[in-house]
Amino acid sequence: MFQVLKTEGTARRGELTTVHGTVQTPAFQNVATAGAIKGAVSAQDLKETLHCQIMLCNTYHLHVRPGDALVKEMGGLHRFTQWEGPILTDSGGFQVFSLAQLNKIKEEGVYFNSHVDGRKLFIGPEESMRIQSNLGSTIAMAFDECVENPAEYDYAKESCERTTRWLLRCKAELDRLNALPDTINPQQMLFGINQGCTYADLRRAHMKQIAELDLDGYAIGGLAVGEPKEVMYEMISEVEPFAPKDKVRYLMGVGTPGNILEAVYRGVDLFDCVMPTRNARHGQLFTWEGIRNLNNAKYMTDSAPIEEGCGCPACQRYSRSYIRHLLKAGEMLGMRLCVMHNLYFYNTFMERIREELDNGTFSAFHEKYVDLLDTRI
Repeated sequence: MFQVLKTEGTARRGELTTVHGTVQTPAFQNVATAGAIKGAVSAQDLKETLHCQIMLCNTYHLHVRPGDALVKEMGGLHRFTQWEGPILTDSGGFQVFSLAQLNKIKEEGVYFNSHVDGRKLFIGPEESMRIQSNLGSTIAMAFDECVENPAEYDYAKESCERTTRWLLRCKAELDRLNALPDTINPQQMLFGINQGCTYADLRRAHMKQIAELDLDGYAIGGLAVGEPKEVMYEMISEVEPFAPKDKVRYLMGVGTPGNILEAVYRGVDLFDCVMPTRNARHGQLFTWEGIRNLNNAKYMTDSAPIEEGCGCPACQRYSRSYIRHLLKAGEMLGMRLCVMHNLYFYNTFMERIREELDNGTFSAFHEKYVDLLDTRI
């Protein structure tokens, strides 16, 4: 399912083969939280103009609205959204802990209230797998406990142990679901999640433990949640030697272009983050020269595109001045154009990383751009 094609130091150039298509890695997963990219961007936009390979949808949000049973009735996420390529669904764990009014964490799962209408809900490992099976995604994420940083050592250790027990239940339940005759995607893959907060010994021990389960892929969770970026990089480096070499590695919720370069440098293959779309809707745009904020007054009469030479639909047709006007006027087109630019940048940025790895020049590329791309113009 995953093949490492080339390495440069710890950085890896690979290929993830799934029932819905092959993903060239390192790759960025475009975040379609409720089945669509925020900013009026369609599946056709992703496929035809934005160089997208894989989409990520949110289990918690789709369970709450419109309901995973409805999505299954409509033929699963691929038919529902009209996206034909691979889809990864997260487990719902992060949203349960960050958005919902949390009631109780118990061994069976988590009891909480919906952030939409307040109704009482429960998600445990089996429920998360059933929801994701109903959605029919390509890759299902195991249900884990997301602990806020900083956390007490003893609680972080206890949480790791609970996450492992939940992972075993996820694996057993998904095996059962994949064997049912009415399952939308009987080849649904399962990724486990490494936890341990910012404690290196917990991170290492937990990765060693879950690596023995021979899962389809392994994620590093619980980072990029407020800790210094240097600590995040340290945790990745601590975990990397113990992650299976022949399985894809996914850093959840990361991040800026500089973060991605540092993580690729340390052996990560997959990424996702709402940053390119969320920031775009507020006029913050990523370019090869750094981060450009279109809200700045200097762009009021600027006839240049967002970035000279960019092939995205926004840069091909419109000026900084016009797009800035749309944002100030609250026009949806302004947000759409900015989101399209940022996703085009992120996806072609990943193409460039793969090209540099193919050519054996990634280290020099990393050194040149790791700070520049995160610098405000």
